[in-house]
Amino acid sequence: MKILLDTCAFLWIISDSDDLSQTARTLFTNPENDVYLSVVSAWEISIKTMLGKLSLPDFPERYIPAQRSKHRIDSLALDEESALQLRRLPELHRDPFDRMLICQAVVHGLTILTPDELITQYPVRTRW
Repeated sequence: MKILLDTCAFLWIISDSDDLSQTARTLFTNPENDVYLSVVSAWEISIKTMLGKLSLPDFPERYIPAQRSKHRIDSLALDEESALQLRRLPELHRDPFDRMLICQAVVHGLTILTPDELITQYPVRTRW
C-alpha cells in the first residue's frame, strides 16, 4: 500500500502519540507499505511554527527531514497534475492543505492516513 500521511498523523508518529490509532500505527510500521509526507504538510508545519501555533524542538527545515529519515518516510513533491486536480474537488472542506493532500492522493493512487472525518467524505481512500 502507498500511504500519504495527513499532517497530524506525521506529527503523532514522530512523537509516538497515543492519538495515533492502532490501525494507523500498524499500517505505518508495515515494511511492505510505502509511506510519504507531502511537501504540502512540510509547508503547513512551517507556517504553523512561524505563527506560534506549533512548537517543534528544532527549526522545521532541520526537524522535518531528520524525522522523515529517522522514520523512513519519503517526501512527496507537489506536481502540476495534483495542483490542477483541485478544481475537481467538491467544496466539502475549506482547509487548503488538506484539499491539496486529497488531490495528491487521487492523482498518485495513495491512501491518506487521517482521523479527519471531512477528508473521508471525498472520493479518496483513507484509513485510520
